Amino acid sequence: MSDDSKRLFHSADELTRRQWILQLGEFVALAGVSGLVPEMGASPAQAAEAKAVALPPGLYGPSPDHLTHALSSGGKNWTPPEGSETEYAPPSSLPYQPQYFSPEDFRIVVGLMEVLLGKVGPAASAQAAQWFDLCLFSAPALRAAAQQLDPMHRALASAFFGESAVRESETAHPDAVARVGIRALRDLSSRLYGRDFLQLAEAEQFELLRTTAKAEPETSVHKFFELMRTEAIRGYYTSAEGLEELEYRGNAYYGQCPGCETKR
Repeated sequence: MSDDSKRLFHSADELTRRQWILQLGEFVALAGVSGLVPEMGASPAQAAEAKAVALPPGLYGPSPDHLTHALSSGGKNWTPPEGSETEYAPPSSLPYQPQYFSPEDFRIVVGLMEVLLGKVGPAASAQAAQWFDLCLFSAPALRAAAQQLDPMHRALASAFFGESAVRESETAHPDAVARVGIRALRDLSSRLYGRDFLQLAEAEQFELLRTTAKAEPETSVHKFFELMRTEAIRGYYTSAEGLEELEYRGNAYYGQCPGCETKR
């Protein structure tokens, strides 16, 4: 990641890409498997919220020991057994067709990802852009599903994830933020430079993003920048390059039972 991109991502009250990924629930397992040393765990507020709400009787949080065991055992390549009921989807060789953005806006999103992520491979920035597009495309259905949860299921989700996270899933409109924000970004580019974002030089694109980062928090361009920054991190660390950077050994399954090997 370039120094310029680090300045976009990092400030006194923000997380770096590495800190962000390690703050996810499975950072303990990742540390145990790949040798990563967690720079930070959950925030004090998150820890307090987790302790304040106990799970209903009979429900337990995931065991870090079991997750570490699963990840450390999952690096083997298994051939699907003949006649398996599991479907294996091969990667598509066709160009990605954006589901939420227009083709023109999607090219801008790819360019924004390249600036935000810095020195990563073009495939990684493209995959991060695809992730962002699919997240926005899925947002209305996810929001509707969250709003229609059975009260018992909602109570369980609140106990496990926290009330604030559940409420966020019910009320957040990232699709609307992106729709208004990308228009505002393009207008800002035309106003400052007389050209659209994709026609700007790399240094001009970076300065434009710096301007959006320093804009007032309630402005459309700043909200769009914050949304993109979050999803750029998330999208990069779910890309092949990001997972390789983490030395992640998941995305595998057991070809045979990892339990007791004692024969009867």
